[in-house]
Amino acid sequence: MDRNDSRRTAPKELSADQVERQRCFAAQVAQMHQSAGRTGENAPGCFIQTFGCQQNEADSEQMAGLASMMGYRITADAASAKLILVNTCAIREHAEKKALSVIGQFKHYKDADPEVIIGVGGCMVTQQHRADQLKHSYPYVSFIFDTGSIHTLPELLCAALQGGKRHFHIPHAEDIAEGLPIHRETSHKAWLSVMYGCNNFCSYCIVPYTRGRERSRMPDAILAQAKELIASGAKDITLLGQNVNSYGKDLGGGENFASLLRDIAALDGDFRLRFMTSHPKDVSPELIAVMSENEKIVRHFHLPVQSGSDGILKRMNRRYTAEKYLQTVTALRKAMPDISLTSDIIVGFPGETDADFEATMDMLRAAQYDMVFSFIYSPRKGTPAAEMPDQIPHEVSTERFARLLELQNAVSLARNNRFVGRTVRVLAEEVSRTDETKITGRGDSPRPIHFSGTPDLIGDFVNVKITSADTFSLNAEIAGEA
Repeated sequence: MDRNDSRRTAPKELSADQVERQRCFAAQVAQMHQSAGRTGENAPGCFIQTFGCQQNEADSEQMAGLASMMGYRITADAASAKLILVNTCAIREHAEKKALSVIGQFKHYKDADPEVIIGVGGCMVTQQHRADQLKHSYPYVSFIFDTGSIHTLPELLCAALQGGKRHFHIPHAEDIAEGLPIHRETSHKAWLSVMYGCNNFCSYCIVPYTRGRERSRMPDAILAQAKELIASGAKDITLLGQNVNSYGKDLGGGENFASLLRDIAALDGDFRLRFMTSHPKDVSPELIAVMSENEKIVRHFHLPVQSGSDGILKRMNRRYTAEKYLQTVTALRKAMPDISLTSDIIVGFPGETDADFEATMDMLRAAQYDMVFSFIYSPRKGTPAAEMPDQIPHEVSTERFARLLELQNAVSLARNNRFVGRTVRVLAEEVSRTDETKITGRGDSPRPIHFSGTPDLIGDFVNVKITSADTFSLNAEIAGEA
């Protein structure tokens, strides 16, 4: 199948034979460890380095789950690991170079211990030139696997342990593997993938080529997993998809993201729901209504705009105008006046004029985002934008980027100040990374909230009163039990 083809096809799950095949390989690997006396505290370590988006983080949880099933002990210490897996990102050139640099550093571990096995997965390896580079320039890498073939990890690892040939074939697998084991770092936060791939083919984006076509999971499978997560203690569940609100269009049964969100929110339990990432063209009135009607769905919407210029949006193949986008913003705020909006913006897209950039600045003023993830345009090999004329000089993009950040920082601080004096319900997530006497949590707003507390609060909902606001965070004090 041509991965550039924008036609939708119904998703297909792995066959029972495919699933059983991988279970057999996993059992073989576990038996190898058991025979060598490598069990319990002596179990070999597995270190996983993850780059990229939340979907990559969710993929790494599946890798960790499979590794655990095969007798590995998940470790944060790469130096002591027998299995090193690198989950790569391809969204920007910088991300690929960083991953390659890290893979290069792992050579020392292989040199010190020939038993160490290094595998590379993720979006980067789906590109043939990167797969070839890993094969020829990184001889200590044993195998690669793409985003759709994580389930084959037992087979690849079994072959490597038995001294088989290095594996650098890219299968571009697009079947859906249900029921993979998952190893999560925390019990209170969870990723839940509802679909994979993307059909939008924005002219700057590599995702449709690295993650393939849109494939929605069946609703029953998603609901079953959601119930398992809630039962296991998950209190903050994020639904994931490259274009999450186009969920169900390939199923042909009338399912859509709004109905899925409603069904999950109706499940018993004290939890909250988030989702990302959304495409503005697919935000329906039904979705907005479901959000406004369900308290379990946080009042936060990540709505990437990318540019405020209609001309640039057309060159990006975004399929909406600035006016249409702002109509969606208005509809969201009418239904949920205090909603937190975040966005993505690309600065310096090919052909961007001063007027185009000023239109983006106008968008920031009009939309009043709580937070923006902004990037200087990075050409991606194989995308239409990389071949466009009028590439913007780096110094021009850098100057525009600085101006955009200055404006957005002022907007963000003003938006954060609206919370001062309020009491909000937050999930205590972790000990603060900068002050061990404080706990970091989040409410509906994506901004981290720091408050004095003890680690025993982690994983619980807490009522806190916001005492002050910074550009990138909020400060609070405990107001009482949630």
